[in-house]
Amino acid sequence: MSAQSSIPEHHPSASSLNHDPARMHRLDPAMLELILGYVTERLELAEAPVDGLGDRAAMQQAMSGLIGDGPRDAKDVLDVYVDYLADTVLSADSPRFFAFIPAAPTKASLLFDMVVSAASLQGCSWLEAAGAVMAENAALRVMADAALLPKSAGGTFVSGGSAGNLSALVVARDTAMQRGLTPQIPHVLVSDQSHSSIANALRITGMRPLIAATRDGRLTREAIERALVDNADDASNLVAVVATAGTTNAGIVDDISAAAQIAQERNLWLHVDGAYGGAGMLVPRLRPLYNGIEQADSLVMDPHKWWFAPFDSAALIYKDPYLAREVHTQDASYLDVIHGGDDLNPSDLAFHLTRRARGMALWFSMAVNGLDAYRDAVDAGVRLAQYAAERIDASEHLDLVRHPELSIVLFRRHGWTLADYERWSQRLLNRQTAFVTSSSWYGEPIGRLAFLHPATSTQIVDEVLDSLASAISA
Repeated sequence: MSAQSSIPEHHPSASSLNHDPARMHRLDPAMLELILGYVTERLELAEAPVDGLGDRAAMQQAMSGLIGDGPRDAKDVLDVYVDYLADTVLSADSPRFFAFIPAAPTKASLLFDMVVSAASLQGCSWLEAAGAVMAENAALRVMADAALLPKSAGGTFVSGGSAGNLSALVVARDTAMQRGLTPQIPHVLVSDQSHSSIANALRITGMRPLIAATRDGRLTREAIERALVDNADDASNLVAVVATAGTTNAGIVDDISAAAQIAQERNLWLHVDGAYGGAGMLVPRLRPLYNGIEQADSLVMDPHKWWFAPFDSAALIYKDPYLAREVHTQDASYLDVIHGGDDLNPSDLAFHLTRRARGMALWFSMAVNGLDAYRDAVDAGVRLAQYAAERIDASEHLDLVRHPELSIVLFRRHGWTLADYERWSQRLLNRQTAFVTSSSWYGEPIGRLAFLHPATSTQIVDEVLDSLASAISA
């Protein structure tokens, strides 16, 4: 049978194809003006609203049938987004967003992220993205220098701290034999306050946690040694130690020096999760908290958190990135062309392959604004947390759970249950005063405020704290 006769009868011939298959790829000037107008309006907002309110039923009805076989006017679709969808997405870049870990991308980073999107920039390898790789590496170098890592350090930008932690721990596991370790089941020593992504990464990779219980949320040498003694069998299978530079719940910086000493004594990999708090190293008065981080074998810091870049971006840095390349490089005949030599391709340093040039917005913003602006912005969040802590300390109906080290404040309201904190949170959101969420501290429900946006004022903080004075449990 010939190749031609093997084509099914219903297969379209060239003549039956649409006469303009590239019509989606032609610029519509009206749509360009429409979108740029909306973006300009958003960027010009003096204060991004908290949002997060909306009628889901109305939203579903507005979207019903929106996608069909034929085209729709761009304004009609944008109107659905603006009128029904946008307000239901909480604005993490609002100076009134105090929950989880907020985001506050600089205007420069947002604008250049548009360039990355409009130019369809990717950053897989030196072969097809040398300019992007070089720019990203310049940003990574700034972050590595903040940690005092050697000039040999290098890495890549991944989607978030979870992807960074997973990629780093895979390298820790797979290089254990090079350090003379032959664990039956690889274990990793972690704090009871380590991020949930660490536990998830260990589960995915077939490793197990050796959990060091903390007395006040901070991993110390005492806590590590106690865990090693109490779990001697598991300790013999250790391949790595994880320290946290700014816990997500309380903003605590572990005793990284102690973790580094234990790792050195046992020839273990030291991974530091600084996804949220690593940027604190930019503030000179805070830098001593991070002593020992320069000994890390791998380090994660999220630009979309305290480095003021857009979602999604996490910097994964290795002391020896060639170890990561040996673990993560994907081999395929069509990829042979990008491999070889000493080039460190971003696609070879984590579990990804295809990747957006997500570090370029940070690079552009660093260059445009200068690092002093970053130091001042990070310091502003810390000082705001200290202000809130002082107000809570002086209050008759509030207690400070622990004094903030970075920019997260934990507190309790006398007599409140979890339901009370949740009602308070909903009330603040309904009024668009702020978005806050509760948390827990060793099993006790508490209030939590995370400060990151440098435009957050003490007046906003006062509004939130004053609402606690008048709030009534019901």
